[in-house]
Amino acid sequence: MAVKGKCKVQTVHRKEARMSDYRFHLEKYRPNSKLTCPQCKKTRCLVHYVDDQGIIKFPNYVGRCDHENSCGYHYTPKDYFHDNPDMKPKDWDDDTPIYNKVGTTKGKEEPKPIEPSFIPMVFVSKSLSAYKTKNPLYQYLCGVIGEDEVKRIFRLYLVGTGNKWGGCTVFWQIDTNGNVRAGKLMGYDSKTGHRIKEPQSQVTWAHSELKIADFHLVQCLFGEHLLHERPTAPVALVESEKTALIMTHFMPDLLWLATGGKNGCFNEKAVQVLRNRDVFLLPDLGAKEQWQQKALILQTLCKRVVVSDCIEKIANGEQREQGLDVADFFLMKPTAHEILADMIRRNPAVGLLVEKLDLEVCNDEEPQDGVP
Repeated sequence: MAVKGKCKVQTVHRKEARMSDYRFHLEKYRPNSKLTCPQCKKTRCLVHYVDDQGIIKFPNYVGRCDHENSCGYHYTPKDYFHDNPDMKPKDWDDDTPIYNKVGTTKGKEEPKPIEPSFIPMVFVSKSLSAYKTKNPLYQYLCGVIGEDEVKRIFRLYLVGTGNKWGGCTVFWQIDTNGNVRAGKLMGYDSKTGHRIKEPQSQVTWAHSELKIADFHLVQCLFGEHLLHERPTAPVALVESEKTALIMTHFMPDLLWLATGGKNGCFNEKAVQVLRNRDVFLLPDLGAKEQWQQKALILQTLCKRVVVSDCIEKIANGEQREQGLDVADFFLMKPTAHEILADMIRRNPAVGLLVEKLDLEVCNDEEPQDGVP
């Protein structure tokens, strides 16, 4: 019997489960409902997975091919949530059953890897605007480190603006060959800089919004396109795209890249671009042990791999519970721009003085070397 509003299912004693027993299941057949299989490329043979609650709309590649023997393609919701943890429902875990597992590729010859799809660069170019009016993360950061600096960093990382939710931030994932692998749309509170997660998490993908047919998402590291521009710079790897942007201001000597989450695209294939680099890993609080295990992937690739425990050493219990990251600690101290804004708020004459004398805010600190 299904539990309403939950992903997990309580199973009554019986040998076979019905489709209605699960929130995520293969779509019931209707005319023209079957899609093109991304592996064998045959049309009208892929049965798509659907969400009974109508909340999650799976990309077209999440499904099962009818040609079980000759193709055997089966990409389940569990696979999708593993590769895209930000899309995972709060009550989902890896043991949550899914409908009809008999068509998986387990026990068969491993299917050939599917080539990634790409988004035309024109969509990236069109998104590099409307920062002041529609990009809440840009608006927040302007009050923290200043508009000129935020604009420089956004242009460097090719961060875009989207119309979703009345305005959002688009983190484009561009690989070392200049191909746009993905665009992650995320909603932020312009006053706090925090992600909007209630009543529903504001996160989706550009290819879904653009309705690109038969798109196969293969993520790359956020900021990966900058590796060619700084071939000798040590790399600092963090979870959040926002953290990479903020730390680029505070510690510009490091090249800051993001995995897009605790798991994100931190996998053997994605990290090949870090070969022969000095790499520092800075996981969020609570993720150190998991990233120490993942660091083993880098040991044979990189010149040096260091898992930093700098924030683990100084964090208190409340901060650990919140899962703060390195950028959160840097922002605990008011920046020069925040101090000036507070002074102007208290005494508007200060703002007039700054404007009349054409004064500029100095950098918060001298550029720092290494990892804190």
